[in-house]
Amino acid sequence: MSEPVHHTILLFDIERFGGRDDVEQAFLRRTLYDIVEDTLIGAGVEQTQQYREDRGDGVIVLISSELPKTALLRTLLTTTPGLLHNYNRLAANSTQMRLRIVLASGEVARDPRAGVSGGIVGVDLNEACRLLDAEVLRQALRARPGENSVLCVSDPVYRGVVQHSHLGVRRDDFRRVRVPIKEGTMTAWLHGPLPEEGQSGSAHAAEDASGNDGAGTATASVPGPDGSRQAAAGSTGPDHGVVFHFAGASPTIGGSLVAGDQHGVSGGQVTGDVHLGGREQR
Repeated sequence: MSEPVHHTILLFDIERFGGRDDVEQAFLRRTLYDIVEDTLIGAGVEQTQQYREDRGDGVIVLISSELPKTALLRTLLTTTPGLLHNYNRLAANSTQMRLRIVLASGEVARDPRAGVSGGIVGVDLNEACRLLDAEVLRQALRARPGENSVLCVSDPVYRGVVQHSHLGVRRDDFRRVRVPIKEGTMTAWLHGPLPEEGQSGSAHAAEDASGNDGAGTATASVPGPDGSRQAAAGSTGPDHGVVFHFAGASPTIGGSLVAGDQHGVSGGQVTGDVHLGGREQR
């Protein structure tokens, strides 16, 4: 294994790649490489300043730390979305492409083996790959139906470059996110609004006809003295509703498990009529 060397780490991943057939996947891969190539050229990255490794539905690019990250960020924020737009406006529905993109940095070593392609290792690279696969990036892309890509940068890139608001890079356009990983959590910075700040399409925004949201919860209410529906007592949500979680055979109310026979109410007060399981309780 070689000595680790500091690199800029640039990752791309195609959304919904696994749902395409073989012909579509091959076409998308070729298009991705064209977009990556044009992105690197636009940022001024020479062939001798980069190393690429194929990941099937994505690409890992290691870039020499000599190249300014500001140039890469400006290109990722302007050129890359333009390339995707020009491609998608002419592409068939089955080959539309949307990308998750991560820009990070850190120490990476090479550990090649005879007869096997690739071979790069490093904790910083591992964390960048976990960030690329983070649910917050997936949700952000789903919440932006009018955009073709989402960009997230690691905390070192934010602190070293983004927070200084260099030309073409506005720190106010980035939002801090906490990404769960095996070892705990990792701080990163998402460009654009957080998923819950987005419009329709966000996993947090949609509710089905039954009143359940995307997480499988429902808001309950009870009839008030005048017959109108009111929020149940003791509620904490923004609409003052009690949240019932139904998982398996036993429901939970407000985070507490409800199981077995329930007799009466302890430690609180219930007013008005409460209907449970079709029987009226007074």
